[in-house]
Amino acid sequence: MKLFGTDGVRGKAGEFLDAITVLKLAKAAGIYFRKHSSTKRILVGKDTRKSGYMIENALVSGLTSVGYNVIQIGPMPTPAIAYLTESMRCDAGIMISASHNPYEDNGIKFFDNHGDKLGTDAEKEIESIFKCEEKLMSEQVTGRSIGSSKRIDDVIGRYIVSIKSTFPQDLSLANMRIVLDCANGAAYKVAPTILDELGAEVITINDKPNGYNINDNCGALHPENVGKLVREYRADLGIALDGDADRLVVVDENGEVVDGDKLLGALTLFLKNEGQLKGDACVATVMSNKALEDFLNSHGLNLLRSNVGDKNVLELMKKDNINFGGEQSGHIIFADAAKTGDGLASALQVLALIIRSGKKASEVLNPFDLYPQTLVNLNVSEKKPLDQIKGLEELLQSIREKGIRDLIRYSGTENKIRLLLEGKNKKEVAESMKELEAFIKKAL
Repeated sequence: MKLFGTDGVRGKAGEFLDAITVLKLAKAAGIYFRKHSSTKRILVGKDTRKSGYMIENALVSGLTSVGYNVIQIGPMPTPAIAYLTESMRCDAGIMISASHNPYEDNGIKFFDNHGDKLGTDAEKEIESIFKCEEKLMSEQVTGRSIGSSKRIDDVIGRYIVSIKSTFPQDLSLANMRIVLDCANGAAYKVAPTILDELGAEVITINDKPNGYNINDNCGALHPENVGKLVREYRADLGIALDGDADRLVVVDENGEVVDGDKLLGALTLFLKNEGQLKGDACVATVMSNKALEDFLNSHGLNLLRSNVGDKNVLELMKKDNINFGGEQSGHIIFADAAKTGDGLASALQVLALIIRSGKKASEVLNPFDLYPQTLVNLNVSEKKPLDQIKGLEELLQSIREKGIRDLIRYSGTENKIRLLLEGKNKKEVAESMKELEAFIKKAL
């Protein structure tokens, strides 16, 4: 059984992620982190899914059985765990969340003592320990070496202060009316508080989680709800977060969703003009529209591409000493402000850009036109290696000869295959996608 996907371990709670599996995973992770331990403390947070209780208790049992003391802080955004792990000098941090997935799913994300997501090598080592029953048993501790756990409820203030500090001190949100959708998720307390304390008039929706309504027809996956209210209340901006608040979708004053690539382009140029952009570049993924690359090039800036996943974006940012990057899906990383994609930190930078420009969101967040791009997600029962699908490469080659860019990949978190085609001729892109979709359906 393969544990780690694109972003930690994720699956249906009670099936793939049952209590026994989580306990074993916690022991394996504890054994791994113990090799580099300095405090014997691990921080654990979660989103608002009911299954978080089961997983949290199993994690605590596993971690304490190998000698770790666990600090439980309850529902908090994923980026808060990254920040607090380093701030509280823990050996590691663990976030229980399946991000934008429905409540039936859950997941576990690991952070090292610096608040960074684990690399592939670390994940492989934890998975190797997980599969070794003998090691899991032999590394258990007894007597006074067994760990303890405690719950701390006042760390929310630390995170709020850290996020507010990323907003320019000479600016205020006093004249801004903002519609905020918390997705009934982990940011239901911190998000409204941060915007309110910075002076905004905040119209908050979906801030009453019940364990089952996280991401349910709300949040970043359904920004149309925010768009409707932005128009109704004549707001300046709409902000939609996902269940663990590590991604952001922005809605302009007309109620229109701002494309993720356009957002990346506008923010990159903003940082450049503010003298805060390192490396004269932005890191995005292979999914980003080539129009973003051409826009940045026209301003003397570069676009570097990583594989899909904010973890991969961050790795490339570190490698090339670049402090800004993200995914078109809404994971935006301001490395000088946050350890990982942070929806709230990103929202404050968007607001700073709008205020500094003196323009409306629809003007400043629409800096270029996208090239026609089509993305289709298809459910699959088996993730057959792409190079083993007979005839696929020949079909793609014929599509490329039309000047169309392609990206075919399996989802790292769901049983889906993602088909992306992009080119300057919209009709040719649509016809090619129809042909590709029919081929994949037949092949898989």
